[in-house]
Amino acid sequence: MPTVSRTFTVKPTPDVVVDYLADFTHAEEWDPGTESCTRLDSGPIQVGSRFHNESKIAGVSTELVYELVTLDADKVVLRGENDSATSTDTITVTPKDGGSEITYEAVIEAKGVGKLAEPLMKLVFERIGSETEKKMTEVLDRLAG
Repeated sequence: MPTVSRTFTVKPTPDVVVDYLADFTHAEEWDPGTESCTRLDSGPIQVGSRFHNESKIAGVSTELVYELVTLDADKVVLRGENDSATSTDTITVTPKDGGSEITYEAVIEAKGVGKLAEPLMKLVFERIGSETEKKMTEVLDRLAG
């Protein structure tokens, strides 16, 4: 089960970061694999909000339906699922130097024959983790003005 984790700092305060990241449609801006992400429900973003995410990773297109499973002042957890995998993204945000420290952890659990590819998936997701950290930092720092 590949797990990728990154910890980094950004300029905006935790409330700004959490509000932005809880709306998973923004993944189009900060997740290098996401090609599109649309909301499946309406109203305020809250636990239970759902999103349809289309991604391309290492040349392979995939679609997952994500649900916001935790939304606290310091944590956002999104769980995506399809027939071949479950992805759980946990984003913890704490105050640091007038901005925020973010710990982003993605746990990808393959199902069925996909489990055979997990060693290769770990390498691919490590590279994507570094790209995600860079893009997320750029996008969030723009929010600080």
